[in-house]
Amino acid sequence: MIDPATLPYRPNVGITLFNSAGALFLARRADLRDVWQCPQGGIDENETPEDAAIRELREETGLSEALLLGSFPGWLPYDLPAHLIGKALGGKFRGQTQRWFAMRMTQDDSAINLAGDGSEPAEFDRWEWVMPGDVTRFNLGFKRPLYEKILPVLSALAPPL
Repeated sequence: MIDPATLPYRPNVGITLFNSAGALFLARRADLRDVWQCPQGGIDENETPEDAAIRELREETGLSEALLLGSFPGWLPYDLPAHLIGKALGGKFRGQTQRWFAMRMTQDDSAINLAGDGSEPAEFDRWEWVMPGDVTRFNLGFKRPLYEKILPVLSALAPPL
């Protein structure tokens, strides 16, 4: 049995992408058919969190651009559930420490391509625009408390235009 306290957190970014109506891009994970989330992913070596956020958005949604509106202050760590320790995230991490960004969609919805840029397997199989107050009606898995913390702050950066 792996002691989670001996494992580090993986540096990661999350992207809350808002459209002009102030709705949030929320997508269903292809591997966990009932769990929804925002785009997110690891930070590569020698990559800034901002650069990682732009790359992850492109990889997971196919979007080539978005307007950076701001970020949640500081890093937010979360631990994996016990049954995922040693399995998820390559078995090397106890969880992730995330930097969350708010971005505004600058392209038409038709630019969204869940196959992303083709550099990675598709992470999502479905997506919706969801008003921030309605996000908790979706199954967010063990990340629900994280979304409850970040959404009031990040959605305030993206009011309807």
